[in-house]
Amino acid sequence: MKVLLDTCVWGGAVKDFRSAGHDVIWAGQWEEDPGDEEVLTKAHIEGRVLVTLDKDFGELAIVYGLPHSGILRLVNLPARQQGFVAARVFALYGDELSSGAIITVDARRIRIRPPYREES
Repeated sequence: MKVLLDTCVWGGAVKDFRSAGHDVIWAGQWEEDPGDEEVLTKAHIEGRVLVTLDKDFGELAIVYGLPHSGILRLVNLPARQQGFVAARVFALYGDELSSGAIITVDARRIRIRPPYREES
């Protein structure tokens, strides 16, 4: 799966994703942070699931209707656990993420918001 890790995600998580066979880029390696809207747009254009700690991406997707290719938000996880936990979520819920779900994970639970589909 194609993944974009937001700048706030620990850079060491890249190794966990690559070990699990994912095509991953980390925004922390970019020369500058282009802002949340641009990060979400880049992830969508490239067909990448965005992994972040930031709740603002959910707001951009849900409230403002910005397109995305799936969002995984990690809440209150120690930096060194972020990659492992996220890769595990991808293994269990990759189909949901690929279809545009927004998944929020903390130490005790996983919440899945299915993608919004307009009625025809």
